[in-house]
Amino acid sequence: MIPLHASEIARIVGGTLHGTDCEVTAPAYLSSSQCAPGSIFLAIKGEKVDGHDFAADAFTHGAVLVLASRVIDQRCIVVEDVTTAIGALAAYVRSQLSEMAVVGITGSQGKTTTKELLSAILSAHGSTVSPKGNNNNELGVPITLLQCTSETRYCIVEMGARHRGDIATLAAIARPQVGVVLKVAAAHIGEFGSIETIAETKSEMISSLDESGIAILGEYDAFTPAMASLHKGTVIHFGESSTAQVRATDIELREGRPHFDLVTPEGRTTVALRQYGLHQISNALAAAAVAHALGISTDHIAASLSTAEVHARWRMEVRELDDLVIINDAYNASPDSMAAALRTLAHLTQERGGESWAFLGNMRELGESSDRAHADIATLAADLGIDHLVTVGADLYLSGVTKDSQLSLHQCGSKAEALEVAGNINRGDVVLCKASRSDALEELAESIEKKWQAKLDKEEGESS
Repeated sequence: MIPLHASEIARIVGGTLHGTDCEVTAPAYLSSSQCAPGSIFLAIKGEKVDGHDFAADAFTHGAVLVLASRVIDQRCIVVEDVTTAIGALAAYVRSQLSEMAVVGITGSQGKTTTKELLSAILSAHGSTVSPKGNNNNELGVPITLLQCTSETRYCIVEMGARHRGDIATLAAIARPQVGVVLKVAAAHIGEFGSIETIAETKSEMISSLDESGIAILGEYDAFTPAMASLHKGTVIHFGESSTAQVRATDIELREGRPHFDLVTPEGRTTVALRQYGLHQISNALAAAAVAHALGISTDHIAASLSTAEVHARWRMEVRELDDLVIINDAYNASPDSMAAALRTLAHLTQERGGESWAFLGNMRELGESSDRAHADIATLAADLGIDHLVTVGADLYLSGVTKDSQLSLHQCGSKAEALEVAGNINRGDVVLCKASRSDALEELAESIEKKWQAKLDKEEGESS
């Protein structure tokens, strides 16, 4: 956060300051317990919790100012809408940091992994700010921008959307010089109504760029490459075709991790990712394309990608236990990400020689395509040679399993029932847990891990 007086902030956001003036030197926070000395606390009134009730606690943690929608006992700026106000403040701070390069990332999947890979590359070249957690909405983007200071050289903003116009609003606040669209897919199609509407919404990132901006477009669907027509400036495509300026060649999997040659207009060098699954290549190429556009050498990009660790919880988290591998990919699910996870499961199982277990919950927000999408995933599981499909409160998969399928189907109505089925897991097996966020299948993954450890402890006790 650049230093600003509370009176200045009140003018910027069009609010009224109540209490004495002070200097704000730290960013804004939604949680009172996370507030730092000199920070702003955002008093958001939600359906269940009213942030105004936590203002006093925020001050005990160092906050010096509250953005509020009503007068409280602590120093505050009262505004009509706190979310709108913090967006206005972030836009002002962004305008004051003209030497900082802002990168905006959107897409139906891969935003968080791409963000972390890009942060690993850029951090070696200068102070870099990127979102913590899943801060990709009308609050998360401003909160990320307010972490920037005069020392910040790069700021990465992740932009999600639930409605048409969301990304345009966020881009107007962040004003990215580099805009990235990873892929248009059917995630949240129930919210948007059609994949065409999803594409139009993602394209707002490119439309927001001025002519000096750089558009980074993936070649992994039919919609994203076509967005080049929306931009009069530089466009860089990334993918695996010979026409992509930033591309991957000579691809192979080693112990489930992609290895490939990274090719840019500058040169060619080898990358060995630490993340699991072939689908991670597109995320790495997107990060590489941005870094190339910002003038970073291909050798440095490749070296950074090969050492980068991604710490996003429940996103392809691979736990290698004693004689068992658990893939906890329970953060969210769409048809594309589910297919990618199943392919990773199949590959890791082939390398280990045991059996594969896919514990799958619902893929939500798919609208009218939901029945077909779930059935297709079950069919894919059979085609990939997955040994066991365990449905967890998700009966829509059942229609995709034919009578002559070699797939063993276990229909469970709850995570507790699925955990009972997990008692049949043996040494050398590989387990995948995946579903949409509301199904919370990370809980099942953790329970399976505990159950496995208890089984090993029991065996050890019996043998001693």
